[in-house]
Amino acid sequence: MRTLLLMRHAKSDWDADFESDHERPLNDRGVHGARLMGRVLAGRGLAPNLVVSSTAVRARTTAELAVDSGEWDCALRLDRALYESGPAGVLAAASTAPDVPSLMLVGHQPTWSLLVRELTDETVDMKTAAVAVVEIGIDSWRPLTGAEGKLVEVLFPGDFAGSEWDRE
Repeated sequence: MRTLLLMRHAKSDWDADFESDHERPLNDRGVHGARLMGRVLAGRGLAPNLVVSSTAVRARTTAELAVDSGEWDCALRLDRALYESGPAGVLAAASTAPDVPSLMLVGHQPTWSLLVRELTDETVDMKTAAVAVVEIGIDSWRPLTGAEGKLVEVLFPGDFAGSEWDRE
């Protein structure tokens, strides 16, 4: 059994000065949401063993803030395929992950909602900084394409406002 955590990047700053969509940063709300979700996942025993993030600034920053604020003991890798691919490309990229029990992918809509649907047959609106927790009955991340999972829960930053993890 493996746990796949799908985290959408936190709220981005459309008013910031950026040259391309790939370079769009987080806004203050996004920074807060990413940090909060890092602490929430750690506090709920869901910190991943490995994080693989899209190379887009908003996704990479979300991953870095979550790892840092949650004090996760894991590696963080960047993969451009998580920025430019649809579900099949993301699953192919995830299939190259080492055999860790828990893998987090940090990326973008609409791909993340489509991934949840493909893996679990559940429809979820992956809002910014949301994390879908999917259990998959596999022994290895290779091959992940065609795997069937169970949606355990979807965590949203707003659900933890004012909680013990919301300390900024």
